Amino acid sequence: MSGPETGRGAVLRLGRHEYPATARLVMAIVNRTPDSFYDRGVSWAEDAALDRVRMVADQGADIVDIGGIKAAPGVEIDAAEEKRRVVGFVERVRGEYPDLVISVDTWRSEVARAVCEVGADLINDAWGGADPELPTVAAEFGAALVCTHTGGVTPRTRPHRIEYDDVVADARSSLLRQAERAVSMGVERERVVIDPAHDFGKNTWHSLEVTRRLDELTSLGWPVLVSLSNKDFVGESLDLPVGERLTGTLAATALCAWLGAQVYRVHEVVETRQVLDMVSVVAGDLRPARTVRGLA
Repeated sequence: MSGPETGRGAVLRLGRHEYPATARLVMAIVNRTPDSFYDRGVSWAEDAALDRVRMVADQGADIVDIGGIKAAPGVEIDAAEEKRRVVGFVERVRGEYPDLVISVDTWRSEVARAVCEVGADLINDAWGGADPELPTVAAEFGAALVCTHTGGVTPRTRPHRIEYDDVVADARSSLLRQAERAVSMGVERERVVIDPAHDFGKNTWHSLEVTRRLDELTSLGWPVLVSLSNKDFVGESLDLPVGERLTGTLAATALCAWLGAQVYRVHEVVETRQVLDMVSVVAGDLRPARTVRGLA
């Protein structure tokens, strides 16, 4: 059974919160890794990671996304080490922020179970269902689940000359299949999110095509998450290194917002929040903060 076919997006439920289809949510990245491509371990220490959570919560993040393994190839991190990095930290964040939506970036059902037991609301499966038991865990705990399109690549591998007849059609098919499977396994329909996964199993041409045609995904009737922040497709488009990709990221963010994406996984919360609010105002989904010009 497919999702609703009319309009863009859908109502989204995360933890205790329910968001309308017009909501544009900021998911702030919190890395518990020593080797992230962007922050290079700045929040590796647990206290530093908690400071990062406090900062992004103050800046207006709707969700924090906690990850214990960098996406790129690197040192093997087994499930025990991944749990050591994230489980106690999730419990600590939950204790300090009872209402903050906590997401954990993991493809392993063993890790997902452990973080759900201490209060995680959302499992961000960035590797396209590599562990088929993830929906079972999400259903058991009433958690939400992000389903992603990766072209079937192995977790933590880079794409190498991967080809699609039509990358957007492939993403539509894969994401619908994963979302419907999650619902059939007991995940609430309003707690399923789909993510085209820019750069994952894709070269820059693929990620640009997905961005340009994002409405073909938002029209499926499932909430769409986009993870654009400082990624290689932005860097290659502008020939800029990591650290100089914010403007390009925000341009892509505005386009995806206009085309109906509902969740934005980001490093920079303040700038993203302003872009999303501006798009919401232009779209008529949010009133201007003040209107006095020509009226006072």
